[in-house]
Amino acid sequence: MLEQPYDYTARELVEPDWRRLPGFADVTADEWRSAQWQRAHCVKNLRQLRGVYGDTLDESFYADVQADQSGRATMSLLLPPQMLNTMVPDAVPTAAAMLADPVRRYMLPAASDRLPGAAASHPYAARDSLHEHEMWAVEGLTHRYPTKVLAELLSTCPQYCGHCTRMDLVGNSTPAVAKLRFELKPVDRQAAMLAYLRATPGVRDVVVSGGDVANLPFASLEAFVGGLLEIESVRDIRLASKALMGLPQHWLQDDVVAGLGRLAATARARGVSLAVHTHVNAAQSVTPLVAEAARTVLAAGVRDVRNQGVLLRGVNATAPALLDLCFALLDGAGITPYYFYMCDMVPSAEHWRVSLAQAQTLQHDIMGYLPGFATPRIVCDVPYVGKRWVHQVAEYDRERGISYWTKNYRTGIEVGDEAALDRRYTYYDPIATLPPGGRAWWRDRGVDPVAADRAAGASRLASLVD
Repeated sequence: MLEQPYDYTARELVEPDWRRLPGFADVTADEWRSAQWQRAHCVKNLRQLRGVYGDTLDESFYADVQADQSGRATMSLLLPPQMLNTMVPDAVPTAAAMLADPVRRYMLPAASDRLPGAAASHPYAARDSLHEHEMWAVEGLTHRYPTKVLAELLSTCPQYCGHCTRMDLVGNSTPAVAKLRFELKPVDRQAAMLAYLRATPGVRDVVVSGGDVANLPFASLEAFVGGLLEIESVRDIRLASKALMGLPQHWLQDDVVAGLGRLAATARARGVSLAVHTHVNAAQSVTPLVAEAARTVLAAGVRDVRNQGVLLRGVNATAPALLDLCFALLDGAGITPYYFYMCDMVPSAEHWRVSLAQAQTLQHDIMGYLPGFATPRIVCDVPYVGKRWVHQVAEYDRERGISYWTKNYRTGIEVGDEAALDRRYTYYDPIATLPPGGRAWWRDRGVDPVAADRAAGASRLASLVD
């Protein structure tokens, strides 16, 4: 009998022994379960990173990370012990093992990961690649889809991902990126969001995000979500938190569990679906503590916990890696695999991105193994369009890596744009994945990335004004 392309094996979740790391050798189980202890011992700089790993990692590794932080990094370091502990989970790490580790590759970038020189960024990369700020109805509230909005309540997270799509706003400034800042006070920003939603009954679905809602005092989160639950037109509320994986201890705190239970009870009584969406990219990140947090959230009455991962080369961009992750989520933690996004076209992300053709192949290759309701859709988040299944492309020039997409609705900034539904919108493959002819075509163009982004934005605004 021939072997299947993928061999399913039920795997038991494992919490790596944090005591194998020199800096955590004396940490007790009670300390490890404490959200306060985890937050207090996050790694924010190279000195603290050395404090965790000591001389188990040689100087070349620390220099590699420092060079990235000083040069290309769009996000500052912020790593909870929980997440650090899932890197090289079955051994005392060496520099070589760390460089190869999938979680390290996207959470603790090194200069040697990036493509060299101008190749590190696509010529059309942009710091707000999805143009969310252009679609703010009020500060922090992106109204892109007709019936759905994104509410960015804050600009911080318990952990910072190297590929963050909101790298222009979220986190601390880095040498490469001076971050934007909200102007309104949080209470005023939230009040403005609620006022807009009360006045806009066509919106029924609100994603509450940031940043990460785990960094918001739960009383503030409960007040905002409570306000949403009082708006009759709002029928779906999704709380976005990577911390369910990166800092599960937060979601196990008594006050958080109790508050979530109150919100879930109100949502059920009013016929509103309340869900939690998390962001896990590698199977080794799904540990018993993550499973406990997810099941605690479900037991509190939340309708569902779903995962929205990102396709990242060197992390999960193979069918076995995606299937291992999906089964760990589903079988081990009760988390439903939902989406895998193609990595957005933010600066210095070319080494992570895959081509549309590769994404289409991955969608094909994972079909038939998972239950239909838990088979994730691989989507391309097309600028000025939104999420599209990778096979919905209208036209695709594989040689040059340019795909063309259409849409069936107007975004919040296109209410007067008659051509919006007839226009074709472009997305670009990473140039390094193109055949020689395609790479030569881009090389001959000699596009200045900054000038291209400004010109594209100016052209877009002119078309809307006209």
